[in-house]
Amino acid sequence: MLVDDDPVNNFLNQRLLEGLAVTEQLIVALNGQEAFDMLQHHCQPSPDGACPALILLDVNMPVMNGFEFLQAYQQLPLAQQKAIVIVMLTTSLHPADAARAQQLCVSDFLSKPLTKDKINGVLQKYFNNILTEK
Repeated sequence: MLVDDDPVNNFLNQRLLEGLAVTEQLIVALNGQEAFDMLQHHCQPSPDGACPALILLDVNMPVMNGFEFLQAYQQLPLAQQKAIVIVMLTTSLHPADAARAQQLCVSDFLSKPLTKDKINGVLQKYFNNILTEK
């Protein structure tokens, strides 16, 4: 799942992820509230309920920012939380933001732009997977 209010970032990240063939399904949300609503809808114990394995989350967004999303996310059942890797993907390199993200159970904190190398690092670190050259 991509969570970013910038349509250009979403387009570029979506193209990158699709080009690398790292996912069967990609969900895009334009703010934290939209992402949280999607999680509540998709992460259900039903035949069609499937949580995303990875969320790439921006910090600064309207409606509900990344930190507000993380606070709401902590209210989800623990099994749902443990099934998802959350990586903050942001232009903010402020140490206070990184520290706050760690307190809110973020797996990693990456700076934009998203690149093949950054995706490969996330795949290796959290999914024991590596991109293959095509």
